[in-house]
Amino acid sequence: MDHILGFASYLGPAIAVMTVVVFVHELGHYLVAKWAGVRVLTFSIGFGPEIFGWNDRSGTRWKVACLPLGGFVRFFGDADASSKPDVEALSEMSEADKNVSFQHKPLGWRFAVVAAGPLANFLFSVVVLSVLFVAFGQPFTPPVVGSVAAGSAGAEAGLLEGDRIVSIDGSSVERFEDMQALVRLNQGTPLSMVIQRQGSEIRLTATPKVTTTTDTFGNTQRLGLLGVSRSAAEYVHRSPPAAIYYSVREIASIIDMTLTHMGQMVRGQRGTEDLGGVLRIGEMSGQMAQAGLVTLVWFMAMISVNLGLINLFPIPMLDGGHLLFYAFEALRGKPLGETIQEYGFRLGLVMVLSLMVFATWNDLVHFRIVAFVSGLLS
Repeated sequence: MDHILGFASYLGPAIAVMTVVVFVHELGHYLVAKWAGVRVLTFSIGFGPEIFGWNDRSGTRWKVACLPLGGFVRFFGDADASSKPDVEALSEMSEADKNVSFQHKPLGWRFAVVAAGPLANFLFSVVVLSVLFVAFGQPFTPPVVGSVAAGSAGAEAGLLEGDRIVSIDGSSVERFEDMQALVRLNQGTPLSMVIQRQGSEIRLTATPKVTTTTDTFGNTQRLGLLGVSRSAAEYVHRSPPAAIYYSVREIASIIDMTLTHMGQMVRGQRGTEDLGGVLRIGEMSGQMAQAGLVTLVWFMAMISVNLGLINLFPIPMLDGGHLLFYAFEALRGKPLGETIQEYGFRLGLVMVLSLMVFATWNDLVHFRIVAFVSGLLS
């Protein structure tokens, strides 16, 4: 019950985070669509019944709906919020209507409109991180071993205090934080490490020990650990150009870690219990808000990156699914058949709903709601 009450206190930050990243995503679609001359019917934050809204001078309905689980932009010529073509309406359009219909725009414009959503999320994250790195500094600790715990994976590999980590499995290490990111994703497989010791480079092999840890907020997760510590964290203020460069690197690292994590789940190297849904995002948003505004803004940038990445997956109904259809259209010289697209959207709907149900179940188990309800019924 405490978990349920605790989550209720996180609703404000959770809604704020999701609203911002969804708005940025849909704004990307909207702006490029307007640039292409497409008539936009609806710009919605959330799904379901409308809470409030207004019409602008061009006739677009801007609204906020009651289920803050995403959003959509509906274009003239779309059958619904998933941008599925309205075949009957398209066949009856006048030339004037075709000029402002999304489905009648050249393939390049349609591709740009769809891709603009995820790209807007990535650009937003670059801007946010750049501002943070200029104003507050980027966490930066030299990749030098401070101490090595006895009996740890690092000790078994031969790491010593003062060793500088140069690379891990071919990936260069510039910060201690880079090393942590690479090691924590590891689920017990050997890592090839290059270190500098007293001016000489040495190659070592270390196998992180997978440990279930609990953070300061009570969340548990399985992490690979070497058992080495660093010196106190430092913050380096970046110039604007450097901040942009390091922001792009940070986002590329996040994408790589996310894909690696998902690949480990698919291969069975990592449990799927870490896969969380909206409730877990809500909890983490509240935890970040408790840690301070800067931490919450940083977390918002991370969620924006993941939203953009997930939408690029080649699943019908998601942006990546539309882009996949357009790729086939470019190869064939004409769109895929209506039947194929219809079955594609149905398959995409099943896949998205199944993933949402699975992630929500994990959330309910995480918040002990399943155990609470079972206790009431037993």
